[in-house]
Amino acid sequence: MSAVQVDLQIESTAQDLPELSQLELWVSKAIQAQTKASAPELTVRIVDEEESQALNSEYRGKDKPTNVLSFPFEAPEFVEIELLGDLIVCAPVVAKESQQQGKALEAHWAHMIIHGTLHLQGYDHIDEQEAEEMEGLEISILHDLGYTNPYL
Repeated sequence: MSAVQVDLQIESTAQDLPELSQLELWVSKAIQAQTKASAPELTVRIVDEEESQALNSEYRGKDKPTNVLSFPFEAPEFVEIELLGDLIVCAPVVAKESQQQGKALEAHWAHMIIHGTLHLQGYDHIDEQEAEEMEGLEISILHDLGYTNPYL
């Protein structure tokens, strides 16, 4: 598999954001860990609460900011492009959740990026069986990276 390319957009005033190399590592591990897709490029857009809330309201009907939104890219049949999609991550929500849940900020960022990348590859957690499969992958990937189970 070729190297993952993460196009990073920072539209947040938050501090303590992950480095591009960390994002690339987390995305790579999430792509390598499964077989549903192999697209090596995606965009990670780090935003503040206002943009997250607007997108969450428009696309999910939930009028509040959220930790991560995933927008898979579906190319027309005649277009050959290895673009997985876009992740929109709300830095203040991720920071707030890490504090509330007593998790290291870096570990929570890793979890959100891996979680979102799996969504881009078709994984979901709507029903119990899908949730167990997706959470199992997340736990395994995070463990391989040296992070603890985020669901404990």
